[in-house]
Amino acid sequence: MTIQTLADLGWSDHFAKQLTDETEGEPARVTAVNRSSLDVLALSGPQHLAIRDSAGDYAVGDWVLSDGISACRRLDRTTEIARGAAGEVAARQLIAANVDTLAIVTSCNADFNPARLERYLAMAASAGCLPLIVLTKSDQTEDPQSYCKRASALSPLVTAMAIDARDPEDVLRLNPWCGPGQTLALVGSSGVGKTTIQNALTGLNEVTQDIREDDAKGRHTTTARALRRTLAGGWLIDTPGMRELRLSDAAEGIGVVFADIEELATQCRFTDCRHDTEPGCAIQTAIAEGSLDADRLRRWQKLLREDRFNSETVAQMHVRSRAFNKLSKAGKARGNLKRGMWD
Repeated sequence: MTIQTLADLGWSDHFAKQLTDETEGEPARVTAVNRSSLDVLALSGPQHLAIRDSAGDYAVGDWVLSDGISACRRLDRTTEIARGAAGEVAARQLIAANVDTLAIVTSCNADFNPARLERYLAMAASAGCLPLIVLTKSDQTEDPQSYCKRASALSPLVTAMAIDARDPEDVLRLNPWCGPGQTLALVGSSGVGKTTIQNALTGLNEVTQDIREDDAKGRHTTTARALRRTLAGGWLIDTPGMRELRLSDAAEGIGVVFADIEELATQCRFTDCRHDTEPGCAIQTAIAEGSLDADRLRRWQKLLREDRFNSETVAQMHVRSRAFNKLSKAGKARGNLKRGMWD
């Protein structure tokens, strides 16, 4: 692979402004993150670098300064795609960095799930990426555009397109998002066609797995994230299928995706309105008039609760736990502890 300029790799003024000394090292872009090392690509060619800190601090797509042996410094990112990591303590798992467009891949079948798509959209908004919903299996439904309309209705920022992932020419409609200097990342469930799309965009021939017809679910094909050159001259990051997408520190992204509801909330009579039975609730009025779906309200409230829970610090978790234990003991002493009073 020949790289003529740093711009070919996605370099921009954002990164150039962070260079303070020419002796710091050679700029290189991370193509893979290993347990204790990085695979990177620089003007001088591919390199394998040792890291001095945790591998969890790096993401595919990062820019680092290399001395040819180790990564001397990681440059600040333009975008950062992350999700809440498993476990009780708030933590974030990096997925990709310096991505221009996040392509959320789903299918024109039972895999199409508005609630899950909204999670991905909130993640993209929090990261600062452009959201693109790619609907595969368009050849297996009579009305693929109906899926596009449903996807586009989830957020005013969304561009949605239906493709037949098995048709290379159809997949090339994604080229505008992965042309020279552009980085496109693919996310979505297993078996929806991400690897097939990657093969068409990069010229690779990696093994794919079909989704099961009975539940539209599939098995993992991609097992690790990697940055690959596209035939259009840009870069592609494919990611393993995600069984669970936990949001963390995504309140701003949730606000972007549900801007319609948050705007209505400002019109409620009471500033602390719970949007349930309070008089003068603009959101409930919109639901009654049919301009807002009640399910969308519930999804918004659920994501906000989840984000608050997953984003709390260890200290906040301990305070919540102590308050719960105190409340439980008091309730038991009175003999009238009610289920769900902590909800």
